Amino acid sequence: MTRPSQDHSPSRRPQWTIFSNHAHVLVCIARNPEERVREIARKVGITERAVQRIIGDLEEAGVITRERQGRTNRYSLSLDRPLRHPLEANTTIAEVIRVIESA
Repeated sequence: MTRPSQDHSPSRRPQWTIFSNHAHVLVCIARNPEERVREIARKVGITERAVQRIIGDLEEAGVITRERQGRTNRYSLSLDRPLRHPLEANTTIAEVIRVIESA
């Protein structure tokens, strides 16, 4: 039996993914702490406004801090922070980023 090919092109987004948009934004910031909101939105496939809300959520939770540098922002991650859900509370942000980056 052959498996149908999967189309992973940007124009054909999957119906759901394992990680939330918050996690996707966090990964973008971990990969490039000076990434612009516009580029994060493009990569994640959400609006710039949604990225701004997520960044606000991550800041409020103490997961990231934002520092203004001229016309751009630079983000710092608090990698020792535990994940918020009780099922993952024994896992840190650093551990999740490490797993994603090693894939």
